[in-house]
Amino acid sequence: MSKRDYYDILGVSKSASADEMKKAYRKMAIKYHPDKNPDNKEAEEKFKEAAEAYEVLSDPQKKSRYDQFGHAGMSGSAGFGGGGGGMSMDDIFSHFGDIFGGAFGGGFSSGGFGSSGRRQRVNRGSNLRVKVKLRLSEIANGVEKKIKLKKYVPCGACHGSGAANGSGKSTCATCNGHGQVRQVTNTFLGQMQTTSTCPTCNGEGEIITSKCTVCHGNGIVKSDEIVSIKIPAGVAEGMQLSVSGKGNAAARGGVPGDLLVLIEEEPHPDLVRDENNLLYDLYINFADAALGTSVEVPTIDSKARIKIAPGTQGGKVLRLKGKGIPDVNGYGRGDILVNVNIWTPKSLSKDEEALLEKLRHSPNFRPAPTAKDRSYFDRMREFFS
Repeated sequence: MSKRDYYDILGVSKSASADEMKKAYRKMAIKYHPDKNPDNKEAEEKFKEAAEAYEVLSDPQKKSRYDQFGHAGMSGSAGFGGGGGGMSMDDIFSHFGDIFGGAFGGGFSSGGFGSSGRRQRVNRGSNLRVKVKLRLSEIANGVEKKIKLKKYVPCGACHGSGAANGSGKSTCATCNGHGQVRQVTNTFLGQMQTTSTCPTCNGEGEIITSKCTVCHGNGIVKSDEIVSIKIPAGVAEGMQLSVSGKGNAAARGGVPGDLLVLIEEEPHPDLVRDENNLLYDLYINFADAALGTSVEVPTIDSKARIKIAPGTQGGKVLRLKGKGIPDVNGYGRGDILVNVNIWTPKSLSKDEEALLEKLRHSPNFRPAPTAKDRSYFDRMREFFS
């Protein structure tokens, strides 16, 4: 599926209202409908592309993720949101019945009772939601998690059909397999035709002749299932990923729901995350700051040794470039920022007091800060002012 901008596909701006988006999508759907463009693959792709764009932009939550993360936020297999990249024609007509229902009358095969003669309802399973806690190393490198879920799965006895072994389904006599019934009413304006879901088969177009005794004709049963989830590097607390088709199975062979995965971060003992950067507070004593030294600081997977230059002042920030968190959209990687703190002793021996008394009035011990010596926070205040 194309990765064109969803707003460009529908020809609307980001500030367009829900009604404007609906009208734009309706116009595109009519223009590229397969019954208007038989055997035209390009028109079919544009029809699906418009449906994908509208499915995302008409949902406030998905629209918000798309506006924030772009197409990376809509990845259906390992990413966010559940964009419509894998949508079938049945999915499109099932999801947008409010737009297609009655809009095309009976002229189109997929929207009415035209050349195909059917518009059966497609059952859809419900979505499942789970929370997954990740360590910092898993967030930085990406990880595959296996989660045991209690969910609806297709019935093994009838293979999800809902019919008992040896029996099958028959065409609904009320709607003749269409899944919908029409009613014509005479009014002073003339004949008015309405279409509604068949009350006998609930829109499925078929009737089970003998129900499965295990699932009682539903085609689904509760069971445990282990689901594998691929989590990309760079995710953050509060992000929601969508694993397409891993939610609850749908009744009688319909479309399964999605598995929505909410990300939670486990705190790291030493590092604090600030978007894609990691912050670390390093404490050194006065002698190391004055004379210089080398120290080890933690990184995501191990440790790194850094040099402390002689005369280092408290508040100096050292940068370990590229040692932070990768951007979830692939735009580089953050850094580790090491904030140097000078540790002042809280108690002194008599010898230490005597030694410091000798140094107290030494010219080199008189504070004489330069612009480079100002604290990190002073420099940040100046930068943003």
